[in-house]
Amino acid sequence: MTRTRNWCALGAAVLILGCSPAAGPDPVLAGNRGIARIILEDVLGKGKIAENERLYAENFKAHGLTQSVGRDEDREATRGWRTAFPDLKITIEQLIADGDLVAVRYIGEGTNTGEGNGLPATGRHVKVSGITIFRIVDGKVTDEWTEFDQAGMMRQLGLGATSGAAQAAPSVPAAGQ
Repeated sequence: MTRTRNWCALGAAVLILGCSPAAGPDPVLAGNRGIARIILEDVLGKGKIAENERLYAENFKAHGLTQSVGRDEDREATRGWRTAFPDLKITIEQLIADGDLVAVRYIGEGTNTGEGNGLPATGRHVKVSGITIFRIVDGKVTDEWTEFDQAGMMRQLGLGATSGAAQAAPSVPAAGQ
């Protein structure tokens, strides 16, 4: 009877504390977090672009607002960022994994000393925040969604609007047009 009471007490404690004696770190989530970290810190941040083949699925898609691109185009965009910002550094601020998705909030900073991804070399240092969501299946990235402060980057490069007045509201056509 005492043994049964002890097991019941242990079971109640587990339920109350919200933990399971068998629970431990999920190795798939840990692996997915590691892949996301390698992509941002090493591939983009340190220019280890050859890792792309190992980390991205052949059917990979980087989803954009108006179009999606595949693995080859995404790799070329990474090369373009590394050319435009040879000293680019990525600092991960937050990383969250759930199922096959990994969300990463980061800071990217570097000096624009080269031409790449349509940017002229300005010699200016920029610091912008971004968020990328990766879908990782069987150890390979199959999908990616990225948003970063493009307007802030352009302003810091001296290529964007410098004041609110420069960003006038869209014109309204005159009646009858």
